[in-house]
Amino acid sequence: QVQLVESGGGLVQAGGSLRLSCATSGRTFSRDVMGWFRQAPGKEREFVAAVSWSDSTTYYADSVKGRFTISGDSGKNTVYLQMNSLQPEDTAVYYCAAALAPLGSRYYLRDEYSYWGQGTQVTVSS
Repeated sequence: QVQLVESGGGLVQAGGSLRLSCATSGRTFSRDVMGWFRQAPGKEREFVAAVSWSDSTTYYADSVKGRFTISGDSGKNTVYLQMNSLQPEDTAVYYCAAALAPLGSRYYLRDEYSYWGQGTQVTVSS
């Protein structure tokens, strides 16, 4: 059974940093794509970042480019999201997701991801 477990969320002041982790089990995502999405209250879940295990290509939403960094440790089957210069608008529940195949240009589409974690809350105070 595939499981994704996020950790590292919390409360931080604007300008601060957090690092989220997503530990995976039940499958080796060696050829797949791992992504981070977020959902703020009253809003749809949106793409944040993704990484392709096969070639380490990374993708970012424009709103986080230059502030967030996604990385992966294939040996630990863990994906990270380093978030710097956090702003109140980054407040959301952050979800880790796994796709079972290379996505090409579809990396930002929620429906392309087959497995999801339970989410971790990130709150940024002003």
